[in-house]
Amino acid sequence: MLIKVLAENTSLSDKFDNEHGLSLYIETGKHKILFDTGASDLFYRNAKKLDVDIRDVDYLIISHGHYDHGGGLGTFLKANNKAKIYIKEGAFDEFFSMKNDEEVEYIGLDRKLKDSKQISFTRANLDIEPSIKLFTNEYHKYPRPLSNKTLLAYENNQLVEDKFEHEQNLIIEEDGKTFLITGCAHNGLINIIEQFYLLEGKMPDYVIGGFHLSSSGGLGESKENIEKMSKYLLDTNSKYYTGHCTGEDGYKELKKIMANNIEYIACGSQIII
Repeated sequence: MLIKVLAENTSLSDKFDNEHGLSLYIETGKHKILFDTGASDLFYRNAKKLDVDIRDVDYLIISHGHYDHGGGLGTFLKANNKAKIYIKEGAFDEFFSMKNDEEVEYIGLDRKLKDSKQISFTRANLDIEPSIKLFTNEYHKYPRPLSNKTLLAYENNQLVEDKFEHEQNLIIEEDGKTFLITGCAHNGLINIIEQFYLLEGKMPDYVIGGFHLSSSGGLGESKENIEKMSKYLLDTNSKYYTGHCTGEDGYKELKKIMANNIEYIACGSQIII
């Protein structure tokens, strides 16, 4: 499997631009998959620099209804008219971020795009193919990220804390290995991994994506909580690649305990497994 990072908060070098967002190009033996589109057309520009032709993508997965994961959807639709696009039902609802007690900012998707004929709305778990699956979270034993508290949804004419029912995760199986791909893990990374285990009967070999440990540029979780998470992740015996909402500070805290079991991904990074 080949994974190329098209959008992320940081860059591997000056050759690649970056933004607050996430987009991963995934190439299996049979398919070309785009997981999220970042916040803008950046994914498309970086794709060219990484010799990725967006026109060849077979499937686009949008992890949840925030602009930093689906802001490039309009650009994708202009470039590719054949891919099947999977978005969770409710992802085009209105979502906001609380900046302070008096100010909120819209962070949802472009609602004008929801009627695209390429889009299929998922309701629960879905097997796109036997080796490519989507799942949502029903397991919520462990706490969700603390920084979720500033993320709101518009329901019944009022703003309420987002339950993140519009979030979905991707499973890919290839060559005897299982990959779990997350967008922001708003439902809590440990909850997502536990849900994966309930579905698959084993832990993933690789986990790739954002783990939502940051908030407004700093740590959104206590170091104690990150330490507990680190120990849990080590016990899974999985290999982790992370970036975006994990934050550089969050990554450093994870790295202290997880060492070579976790690596950071930036725009321009390529993972070959």
